[in-house]
Amino acid sequence: MLVSVESLGAEFLGSYGDRRGLTPRLDALARASLWFSNVYATGNRTVRGLEALSLALPPTPGQSIVRRPKNQALYSLGSVFEDKGYAVLFAYGGYGYFDNMNAFFDANDYRVIDRTHIARKEIEFENIWGVADEHLFDKVLAEIDREKAAEPARPFFAHVMTTSNHRPYTYPAGRIDIPSGTGRDGAVKYTDYAVGRLIERARTHAWFDDTVFVITADHGANARGTSSIPVSQYRIPVFVYAPKHVAPQRVDRLMSQIDIAPTLLGLLDFRYYSKFIGRDVLHAPAHGDRAFVANFQTLGYLRGDQMVVLRPKRSVERYVRADGQFVLASGSAPDFAREAIAFYQVASHLFHSGLYGDEEQIPPEQRVRR
Repeated sequence: MLVSVESLGAEFLGSYGDRRGLTPRLDALARASLWFSNVYATGNRTVRGLEALSLALPPTPGQSIVRRPKNQALYSLGSVFEDKGYAVLFAYGGYGYFDNMNAFFDANDYRVIDRTHIARKEIEFENIWGVADEHLFDKVLAEIDREKAAEPARPFFAHVMTTSNHRPYTYPAGRIDIPSGTGRDGAVKYTDYAVGRLIERARTHAWFDDTVFVITADHGANARGTSSIPVSQYRIPVFVYAPKHVAPQRVDRLMSQIDIAPTLLGLLDFRYYSKFIGRDVLHAPAHGDRAFVANFQTLGYLRGDQMVVLRPKRSVERYVRADGQFVLASGSAPDFAREAIAFYQVASHLFHSGLYGDEEQIPPEQRVRR
């Protein structure tokens, strides 16, 4: 089960140094998980996070692939699981026609559940964005039970996208000690409550011991901007929790959001044909570590203590890390800039040329074996 939490930037979590006490359950989960502590979201919109998590591709300039035409039958995390015989689910607490989510996931090997599939009697609270996260999680647990009870029973992969940590920051009363609708702090704390409740309820199900939970975010909460890339606001948590199978450990290597899917598949010891540009970080050399951070027109590429920023009209800037921040550097690094351009250009070429299709549609002689 992959849970992408709305706007859960790392800066809100006590495990990353925050002292407001908003995330006690997530902080406990960090200590019990394989915790990837240095991961960066590829963008500042939900559709960018969904693109990175499902396709493991760097972002392309302009609009997310989730919202583009001709985005069906792509090579995706869902297609890998589907080819392995898994029941594949995408669940969203709101109406999935927003941002083209339903159409995208339905066309890429996922069965879609959204607000329209949740009965009125199962909803105590909802707002303009969707049902409270706890109701979405309950629906997903019920759907998993239904799959496990089917004949023949199948393993499952569920990608769950939450909504509660979003304006107007409202949630059911009586869950936490911050009143609903009073601001982001309350929404973060409710998110923490809901994720903790999900884990505890899942623990009562027969399939829990053999299930891997991945808790992450679609993007950070404060990464907005026109052209600048506030790198620290792109940092997101990634916790891999499977107490019977995955030992707690903190991994501090630089990672991109596009690395989550191949790293998960590596943990599952899958053998599969891959077109992912993302890397299985646990089985890849550290000297190749890098991350991608972008907004609508600006593309950033991080490696070590450097970042190159690409903008329209062939603008290229180089930044270096100083006192924890990236500052504009004098002088150019043409090889570094060409590397950044190559990653982004290849991602764009693969999609626009129709080369990022599902494995079953690729001739055997063109497949890459992992």
